[in-house]
Amino acid sequence: MSDIDKVKQLREATGAGFKDCNLAVKESNGDLDKAIEILRVKGISKASKKMSRDAKEGVVATSGDENKISVIELNCETDFVAKNDDFVHFAKELSELNNKNNSEIDKLNKSIMSNGQSVEESLVALISKMGEKITIGRVKTFNHSGSKNFNYLHTIVKDNLSKLAVVVSLETKEDSDTIKSFGKQLAMHVAASNPIALDSNLIDKDILQKEQDLITEELKSSGKPQEIAQKISLGKINKFKEENALLSQAWVMEPKKKVQDIVKDLSITDLKIKDFYRLKIGE
Repeated sequence: MSDIDKVKQLREATGAGFKDCNLAVKESNGDLDKAIEILRVKGISKASKKMSRDAKEGVVATSGDENKISVIELNCETDFVAKNDDFVHFAKELSELNNKNNSEIDKLNKSIMSNGQSVEESLVALISKMGEKITIGRVKTFNHSGSKNFNYLHTIVKDNLSKLAVVVSLETKEDSDTIKSFGKQLAMHVAASNPIALDSNLIDKDILQKEQDLITEELKSSGKPQEIAQKISLGKINKFKEENALLSQAWVMEPKKKVQDIVKDLSITDLKIKDFYRLKIGE
């Protein structure tokens, strides 16, 4: 794309004048995203108010197979735009490119789309056409050697686009219907139970400290003796760990058992839950 074309596209996206857009394109060395930021900082861009608004709607797009799979979040301001054909088409093509680029955002932004323009150029054009803030959000690729990936989509918008997507990775050499069934069920479990770590020992220390502070504050006003309060505090933090670690969560299909019990019951010696990722629009 020539500098003149970039200036035209920048004018469409921001409403700024030709001279200001031309200077911004030169200053950003042709990077349209940076050019928008330059205009915004200078207070020239009419899109500045638009880009400061919340974009909590959109879709999660999933692409790939059991060997390699990726998810990407494309945000917009309204559900109306999220269902627009142009937005949907862009999201689907973006998803495929994201999987090819292993969720490396810099490479993704420079990837060429079917219209002959880069992702970042196409995004600017889409923002201009839709009249809403549209951003690329969180991304993740699973490509673990020796593992099989399974996914679950909830509230499907169209095809591989949804409001909530889960990917789980199972490490095993076995390729059976049992594994496929468990992989799908596990992804559904993660969607429903929203674990924050695979194992309780892997829960972020900052999250635990925040929870501990809340428990301590709660017990301060209870009037209980310190010794009893400490026991209650320990019990509450242990329960928090149990309920938020995937392996120790109650299995949604059979709540009397934990996820780790279900894995054991399958009697597949090399089966191990390698990883998982849950992505929901607006969270």
